[in-house]
Amino acid sequence: MDFGVISTAQIAREDVIPGIQKSDHRVAAIASRDGDRARAVADELGIERAYGSYEALFADEGIDAVYNPLPNALHAEWTRRAADHGLHVLCEKPLAVDAAEAADLFAYCEDAGVTLMEAFMYRFHPRTIRAREIVAEELGEVRSATASFTFNMRWPGHESDIRLDPDLAGGSLMDVGCYAVSAVRGFLGEPERAVASSADTRESGVDTQLSGLLEYAVERGSTSPRSTSSRGDPDGVTGRVHCGFDTESVQHYRVETVDGWLEATDTFDVTPATEPSLTYSVDGREVTETFDAVDQYTLEVEGFTEAVERGEEPLVGREDTLGTMRTIDALAESAETDSWTTVG
Repeated sequence: MDFGVISTAQIAREDVIPGIQKSDHRVAAIASRDGDRARAVADELGIERAYGSYEALFADEGIDAVYNPLPNALHAEWTRRAADHGLHVLCEKPLAVDAAEAADLFAYCEDAGVTLMEAFMYRFHPRTIRAREIVAEELGEVRSATASFTFNMRWPGHESDIRLDPDLAGGSLMDVGCYAVSAVRGFLGEPERAVASSADTRESGVDTQLSGLLEYAVERGSTSPRSTSSRGDPDGVTGRVHCGFDTESVQHYRVETVDGWLEATDTFDVTPATEPSLTYSVDGREVTETFDAVDQYTLEVEGFTEAVERGEEPLVGREDTLGTMRTIDALAESAETDSWTTVG
């Protein structure tokens, strides 16, 4: 499959394009609003064609799919335009500015007959898949899950970073908190309610740190939280998420069960050279599993293209994306209103 990339964003240059190039697929073209910039990046990365506009790339008949790493607020607009040209879309997270826009976007792409997938690369890493398997099949009743993703945005010129721009749907919840939400949902399912506290320490108009609590309801006699959003009686099962731009890098999740726990660090942005591990305990027996080094961006691309070729829903599918976006919406609303908010 031949990809076109819209934007010369850092994640495209350093992670996704190299990931595609390690697969059986290729990046055939790249576009930027600055044609000279597009040509320079194309020459640097060995990409054949460069365009000075996204529409020019869409018109390239040699392109099968588009990778969209534009700022959050532009994801929907340019994904629709790609779909108008019959192009499948791998779009960076978060897919849209809220759950309603995300749902509309999936419907639009379905009507256009193209596949849309949110680019949560960590979901394709063997450690993530194994962690979910252990919690679901080897540990007992889950009582809580916690996930954090923070980094310190203090480099020169950070004041103009797009992640601090409210008009581009910036903020730590959207940028890195979405990973924490995705991780907790992966272990606990869909929460009933959310409450959050946030701060704008840069006076930028977006949250630069946020902590949230997710409340779950458990059906009596069941060993896991409800998977639906119907209101039930809370039974003490909670999810906790934390994200921010103000402290040193932390990527972590931990699950607590009645008979043990599971924990992993450096959980989301795993480099291709890293051999990550996870540790879990069942009835006092502690086990550490280590995983081979892989490029999770390559695995993401291969998962996406396989879904397209088979006409199947991708691993990160519509309901998964919408579930994460609904939870993000609830956390953001709660932080704004200083009250509990029903998810969905």
